[in-house]
Parts: sequence; C-alpha cells; structure tokens
Amino acid sequence: MADDRSLRARLPDNWRRVLTTRAAIVLVLLVALLSVATAVVNIGTNTVGGPFAEYVPDAVRSAAAFTGALTGFLMVGSALALRRGLRTGWWASLLLLPLTAAQGLLQSSPYSFPLVVLSLVSVPILLVTRKRFTKPLSLSTTQIAAGSALVGVQLYGTIGGYALREHFDGISNILDAFYFTLITSSTVGYGDVTPSPESVQAMLFTMSVLVLGVASFGIAIGALIGPLIQDRISKTLGKMTESQLQLLEDHLLVLGYGELTEPIVDELADGGREFVVVTNDREAGAELTDRGISVVTGDPSDEEPLRRAKIDRAAAILVATNQDAEDALAILTARELAPNSRIVAAATDRENTKKLERAGADAVISPSVLGGHLLVRSALGSDESGLIDRILERE
Repeated sequence: MADDRSLRARLPDNWRRVLTTRAAIVLVLLVALLSVATAVVNIGTNTVGGPFAEYVPDAVRSAAAFTGALTGFLMVGSALALRRGLRTGWWASLLLLPLTAAQGLLQSSPYSFPLVVLSLVSVPILLVTRKRFTKPLSLSTTQIAAGSALVGVQLYGTIGGYALREHFDGISNILDAFYFTLITSSTVGYGDVTPSPESVQAMLFTMSVLVLGVASFGIAIGALIGPLIQDRISKTLGKMTESQLQLLEDHLLVLGYGELTEPIVDELADGGREFVVVTNDREAGAELTDRGISVVTGDPSDEEPLRRAKIDRAAAILVATNQDAEDALAILTARELAPNSRIVAAATDRENTKKLERAGADAVISPSVLGGHLLVRSALGSDESGLIDRILERE
C-alpha cells in the first residue's frame, strides 16, 4: 500500500514534466513556423508599426524580414532536435528564440507582435525543461562527411570566386562570390553571374564548383534521407524510433509478450495509458506496432532494450509471459536497472510465486489461483461478480 501511495504521489510531478517538455517542443516549432510566416508577410507588405518603427531604416527592416525566414527554418531543425532529446537542440533553440524576437522588433510591423510575444514566452519554458534534453549529438561518419563536404565546397567556391572576381561578370564582393557558389553548386544557375568567355581559368573553376557542389549536395541529401528510411524500417520491424523513445515518461513497461500478456495489453490500450512492450518476438512486435502500440524489440532480460525503453522513467513494470524462468531473469535485470520501481509479475505456475518474489518482484499474481478465488467468490454471490462478467465478456 505504501508503494501505491508513493506511486500516486509521484504521478502529478511526472505528468507536469511530460507536459512542460512537450510544451517546449511545440512552442519552439510554433515560433519557427510563425517566424517564416511573419517574414513572408512583411516582405510582401509595406505596413509599418511598433515602438521602434521610426528608428529602424527600411534596409534594416527588409534585412530582418529575409533573415527571419532563414531563422525560422533553422528553428524547425532545432525543434526536431528537441523532439529527439538532443542537448544541441536545446542550446540552438535558446540562442534562436531571442534572435527571432529581435527580428520581429526590427521588422517594425504589427504582424510581428505575435512572433515577439511567443518567442519571449518560450524562453522561460525552455529553461525549465533544461534537464530533459540531455542526449548528446552523435553523428555518423557519413553525416560528418556530408556536412564537411557541403561547407567545404561553399568555402572553396566563395574564396576562389572572390579571388578570381576579375575573370567573372557579376562578382565584385564576397557576397557575390557566395551567391555565385550557391546557385552554381545547386545547379540553379540564373545566368546573372558568369565566367568571362576569354578566361579559361574562370571556366575551369566554374566547372569544378559545379561538379563538387552537385556531389556535396547529393551526399548531404543522402545523409538526411537515410535516417528517415531507417526509422521507417524500424517501425515496420516493430521498433520505436529514437525520437519516440526520448519522449517516454511515466509509462508502464510490459516485459515479454505471450498469451498471458495479451489481455494485459488490451486492458492498457483500452485505458489509454501510455505503455511500452519489450519482446523478442519480431512478428508479435510488428502486429502490435500495426495496432498503434509502442514496442521495443529485444530480450526483456537484457539491459540494452530495457534502457532503450527508458526503464528508469517507468511508473511501474509488468512481467507476464508463459515462462516463469524467463520472467525471473527479466525481473532480476529490471530490479537492477530500476531499484525503486514497482514490479508486478504473473506466475504461470503458482509454485513459482515465491521464487519470483525472491527475484525482486514487489507483487506476484498467479492467474490460476486468482481465477479460482474469483469463481468461488462469484458463486457465493460476492461483489467480484462484476469482474467475472468482464472476464467472461473478453473470452
């Protein structure tokens, strides 16, 4: 009973953490979308307003509008990083939110007011949730190579274009050189910046920027699309994606899946409570995923899948398969990883009840004993008849 009271007392705090975490992610994404929308609206209108309107030059207002759109797209990336629990996403959002507020003020438009307010409101909420975004950014070799290649080509084209500006029509400063590199490497090529026909050096340089730029963009797109495909494959195989795992909080953890577990899963699904099933049965995992049930594929007695399922954040742990020996191993591992969590197990053989308790379960229920007890109580006209009716309806 004491454990139950402790669990109930902990639920409100856990729910507050979940809500504030998700609120931070949603707010950052809203600021990102609003930043892009506000910039687009202000670029297309000449309406001026706000406390700093008379002090902000037109050139600064225009620059703030164009850069506001760029900042908005960057914040979309930081919101996605927040959704995966990345610390870099938190830092990026913390830096970009004041920037969006400043851009909203500099745009000096009545349409910018919501952007300024929402940006400022999001900052304290982001600060409160600082400890929830702790995952380090781990980039694969391909992603690092893609980023380095993309940045390297832009630097090569910008520096080279500026050094050879006398051989080009349309390059007079470093911004022109960067513009030339960007439109050439992306194969847009508006034709407003071209190498002089008499300069072989400029033509060779342009061809090198074109080839290297196309290659770097291709590698970058592959590095971005690759993880999305991997996430889709993971979902098909009955696995949760990393972003889904990072959002788990105050959930129930069901270790193992079998005939005994099916009614438990159905009960939890009907109740609308967040839970995760850990099973090494890939076919069952795929079926559960199709039903919208969260699954981590792996041995319930191994540490790695339990850590991925955020066992340290679980409100309670349910262990119920058709094999008491496997249940005992799962209980031992769960107790080691979550020493303060409540663990409830179902014993297929009632003689193993004490053994599962010694393995670390807080409570062990024998379905056969419980069923016999309920049948007798129901036959005697006790209050459990309603529960018996529910059980019979499920059959």
